[in-house]
Amino acid sequence: MNTMDPRYAKLFEPTNIGRVRLKNRLSMAPMGLVGYSDYMGGFTQNAQNYYIERARGGVGLIITGLCCVDYNEMAPFGLPCPSYNPTLFGMSTIPMNEKIHAYDAKIFIQLTGGLGRSGVPTMVTQHIAPSENENRFDPNVIHRPMTVEEIETLVKDFMKSAAVVQKCGFDGIEIHAVHEGYLLDQFAIAFYNRRTDEYGGDLRGRLKIATDIVKGIKQVCGKDFPVSLRYSVKSFMKGLRRGILPGEREAEVGKDLEEGVEAAKILVEAGYDCLNVDVGTYDSWYWNHPPMYFEDGMYREFGRIVKRAVGVPVILAGRLDDPEIALDALDGCCDIVSYGRPLLTDPYLPEKICTGNMDDVRPCLGCHDGCMGRIASSLPLSCAVNPACGREEVYGLSPAAKPQSVLVVGGGPAGMEAARALAIRGHRVTLVEKSEELGGNLRVGGVPDFKKNDRKLIRWYELQLRKLGVDVQLNRKADEAFVRGLDADKVIVATGGTPIPLDIDDGPAVCFAEDLLRGSATAGDDVVIIGGGLVGCETGLWLAQQGKTITIVEMQDDILGGPHGMPVMNSSMLRELLVFHGAVICTDAKVTAGTEGAVLVSTSEGNLTVPADTVAVSIGYRSDTALYDALSTLGKPVYRIGDCRNVKNIMQAIWDGYEIARGI
Repeated sequence: MNTMDPRYAKLFEPTNIGRVRLKNRLSMAPMGLVGYSDYMGGFTQNAQNYYIERARGGVGLIITGLCCVDYNEMAPFGLPCPSYNPTLFGMSTIPMNEKIHAYDAKIFIQLTGGLGRSGVPTMVTQHIAPSENENRFDPNVIHRPMTVEEIETLVKDFMKSAAVVQKCGFDGIEIHAVHEGYLLDQFAIAFYNRRTDEYGGDLRGRLKIATDIVKGIKQVCGKDFPVSLRYSVKSFMKGLRRGILPGEREAEVGKDLEEGVEAAKILVEAGYDCLNVDVGTYDSWYWNHPPMYFEDGMYREFGRIVKRAVGVPVILAGRLDDPEIALDALDGCCDIVSYGRPLLTDPYLPEKICTGNMDDVRPCLGCHDGCMGRIASSLPLSCAVNPACGREEVYGLSPAAKPQSVLVVGGGPAGMEAARALAIRGHRVTLVEKSEELGGNLRVGGVPDFKKNDRKLIRWYELQLRKLGVDVQLNRKADEAFVRGLDADKVIVATGGTPIPLDIDDGPAVCFAEDLLRGSATAGDDVVIIGGGLVGCETGLWLAQQGKTITIVEMQDDILGGPHGMPVMNSSMLRELLVFHGAVICTDAKVTAGTEGAVLVSTSEGNLTVPADTVAVSIGYRSDTALYDALSTLGKPVYRIGDCRNVKNIMQAIWDGYEIARGI
């Protein structure tokens, strides 16, 4: 019988937000609900199941993703809206809330005032802002100032929506947001708000819209109905689209800490019952959505500052997956620990922390591909390593009607996920890997310290496969004869990809970037990396952090596949970190030859001679289809998944493995 791990007992102490009692100090952070609205502004069944599953996993408080108060601005893009059709909204949310409450969890709904200049231009119907501002993503799109009448209408819309959600059984409201550079935060920050009327000027004027909202909600819902505020205490921006990195010394042009603390006091004075604290804006977006390049628990110092200044509970997120770090956060930095992406990856994280079963926690990689990456494409959020996230009932794993024997060739992420899902469904699974360990390119990519969760994911898979009784055979190369001899009912080929070579005449030693990561090659002091994709750039950052001199040479006009090559919070932080650590980035460039101690680089602006004692090639991978092609006459179903099918990323590999396993 499982019992509570006494080390983590403090995380499971009851606490309060106003008069609402929470069973523990763990909350689910608000994450976007794009694509989770039905056609009348209610929650889809998938959205309901998504939240119910997290309540089942043991979290004490759920804060939903943002729901709009004005149907015309954002709801057509799949966001719920309580005021559009209150009756139908209640029909979708009242049953959801009843089920959530059955698990003794509480649920706050997050209501948004809109995105303002931070909205992707195609996702908002009105280009508005406090003052005239250029759009965060497209500077050619200009946002006009809101009129006073529009501001007053927005406040009334919050009040209308608040009345609806209270009747629908929500336990409280969170306002989105004087946070992250969204519309209400744009009002709060003088850099964006140059108004001279009552909604601009000094700090109280710039906060008037946010304080009017909480006063209005209290008027219609009563003073005891709790209202939380998603609140960024510091902007970390040095200019438009230019963030301030951890450790970087630059002047703050947004909200600095002194002003942020004063604003927190004003907001609490106005009636907010809780502050859900982080830092950042869309111009430093990586602070609000921290990639793997951050240290864990990076918001703790800011939570401590806010908690000292106000007398209401403080909620804090920021890579607190490790319960030891979460406990440290509760020691003066916050009252409630918030988990966002970790609860996408593993809904049962609270239960596993409670029982001390941490080895069984599926880790979040910090990649953003399955969550924010999908939202940016107007798709419902999910998770790169948990394909069932957001579609728990319709895309879960059910027992196979007829268990079969299945051979999986390749122990990378695609093969491991296929084997895991097959075994859960009751199939007899053999997983064959040619090397001495599982992980494939996940193990290579996980070498840098900032990729430690990649290594955790491999350990998690190893544990799951062991517990599920999968026959894992290492140091076993599966050729056509082996596959035919095993005579499995189905075969899944997950042989991954092989790095594309590049020959350079003369000059420095040439290796693959992955050779440096594996340790089969050693980097000198001056390293030229050919290829500015994710592998090349992360290898470059890893080496630059060791004090190496790094030059990245990329043939295209941008690194990392350009602005849409990967989620923007990851790509922007990686770009800025490379520059911060002294890396030189050459785009529209090509290494043409090598000389003693250098390489020749041709660029659009002329030729360069770049010092180099090591050249690392990272120009991509080719699918390894040799075995798959050889099995074309096997006479039974053969599937290929992951990089063997299409070289892309970890998410595609895992989702491929899950889908094929689910269908057998």
